[in-house]
Amino acid sequence: MLALADILEALKGTRPEKATQTIPHTAIDSRQVQAGSLFIAIPGENVDGHDFVGAAFEKGAAFALIQHEIDGDFKTLNLRTEISDEELDAPLCLLVDDTIVALQEIARFWRNKLDLRVIGITGSVGKSTTKELAAQALTSRYRTLKNFGNLNNEIGLPLTILGLTEKHERAILEMGFYVPGEINFLCEIAKPQVGVITNIGTVHAERAGSQEAIAQGKAELVEALPPAPEGIAILNYDDLWVREMAKKTDAQVFFYGLTSDSDLWADEIEGLGLDGIRFRLHYKHETLHMHLPLIGRHSVHTALRATAIALVEGLTWQEIINGLRAGRAQLRLVAVRSKCGALILDDTYNASPASTLAALNLLNELEGRKIAVLGDMLELGKYETQGHEMVGLRAAEVADILLTLGKRAHTIARAARQAGMSTEKILEFEDTASIIEWSKKNLTEKDSLLLKGSRGLHMDQIVTALEAK
Repeated sequence: MLALADILEALKGTRPEKATQTIPHTAIDSRQVQAGSLFIAIPGENVDGHDFVGAAFEKGAAFALIQHEIDGDFKTLNLRTEISDEELDAPLCLLVDDTIVALQEIARFWRNKLDLRVIGITGSVGKSTTKELAAQALTSRYRTLKNFGNLNNEIGLPLTILGLTEKHERAILEMGFYVPGEINFLCEIAKPQVGVITNIGTVHAERAGSQEAIAQGKAELVEALPPAPEGIAILNYDDLWVREMAKKTDAQVFFYGLTSDSDLWADEIEGLGLDGIRFRLHYKHETLHMHLPLIGRHSVHTALRATAIALVEGLTWQEIINGLRAGRAQLRLVAVRSKCGALILDDTYNASPASTLAALNLLNELEGRKIAVLGDMLELGKYETQGHEMVGLRAAEVADILLTLGKRAHTIARAARQAGMSTEKILEFEDTASIIEWSKKNLTEKDSLLLKGSRGLHMDQIVTALEAK
C-alpha cells in the first residue's frame, strides 16, 4: 500500500525513517475522503480545492497536498526545502509547486515500484464498456483494478494508479484523448504492456483538428508499448485507421473484427433487442456459439475486445465466457419504463455519430412504434454537419417519429426530411421541457423511446421526468 515514504521519495528522492504511515486512499474531492486519505487540493476555474483542506482533515484525511499557503492553523511541511523526521506527524499539509504535477510524479513512482501488467484502452467509442467487460473476465483469475467512471485523464488516471497495491496483478486503464501528446503522457505514467484501440471517430475533432489527428493521437498508445513478446497491441481490423496502427508498433499485433482476416472474429450476429446478442466466435481452430446480455449488435465489438484481452492474459474459455455473461458492463444505455409503460432507452450519457447510429440500430430491433429523441452532438469540429446528416438519414430509416433537441440537431431533422421522412413526423424542440410535455401527452405503452445527445443538453432530465418510480 502507498505510504508517506513513497510520496516523499517520489517528490524529494529521500525516504525518512519515520515516514511509515500508510495511505489507503487518495481524493481530490473532500466529500470522498476516508480515514487516512491523502487529499490533493487542485485549483480550478470555479472551485479551489485549497478551500476544502479543513473539511478533508475533519473527515479523517492524514495528509493534504497543497501548492500555496492556506488559511487556518494547519501544520505544513514545505517540500520545496529540506525535510526532517520530526515534521512528519499527521495531520499534515505537504507544500509543493504544483499539486497536479506532484500527483503525476507520485503515480509514476508508484507504478514503477509495482510488478503487474497494465492494459490501456483508448478509442472514440466503446472504451468504458470494454474496460468493464474485460475487468469482469480478468477478475475471475487475477486481482484486478480498473479506473472508475471516466477517470481517464491526466488527473483521473494517476488517482487510479495510486489505488493499486502490491497485491494487484492486473490494471485496466481507460485513456482519454483530447489533444496530441496526451495519451503518450498517460502511457509514461501507466507503462501499459497491452494496448487496445476501439475505433477512430470524429468525437473531439473540434479540439484535435481532424480524424487523421485523432488517429495519430490514439496511436500513441501502441507506439508506447514495449516490443513483443511483452507488448501486445489489440487492434480493430474493421477500422482502417486502427488497422494501419500495426505499422507503428514493435509489439505483437492481435487483430479482432468481423472477418476471418482477424485473429479473433465473429459472424452470424443477431440482435435480440433487450435480450442481448447472439453470434459465433472464431479463434484459431475453435468456434463458440455465444449469447451475451449486451444490448445492440454493435456490442459484438465490445465482446471481441474483452475476449482478446482475456486471451492474451491467459484465461481459459470457461473463465472468459463466465466473465462475459456476468452482465454488469452495460454502462451507458439503460432501459427503463415510463409511467404509461413505454420503453425508454436512456442513452443520454454522451453522443457521437458512431454511438448514435449504434443506438438507432438497437431501436430498430425493437417492437412497436419507434420514437427517436436526438440532440446536438458536440465537439465534432469540421465533421459537425456531416455527422448530424448521417444520423438524420438513419433516423429516417428507423424511427416512426423523430424529435430533435438543440440548434445543431436541426441538421438531423433536415436530413431526415430529405431522406423521405414525413414532415408531420419530425418535431424540432429547443428545450427539454417541451419534449417532456409532448412525451407525457403522446407516449403509449407500445412505444419505444430512444434518448440520445451530448451531456451538455441535460437530456437525462427527460428520463427523470418520464420514468416510472
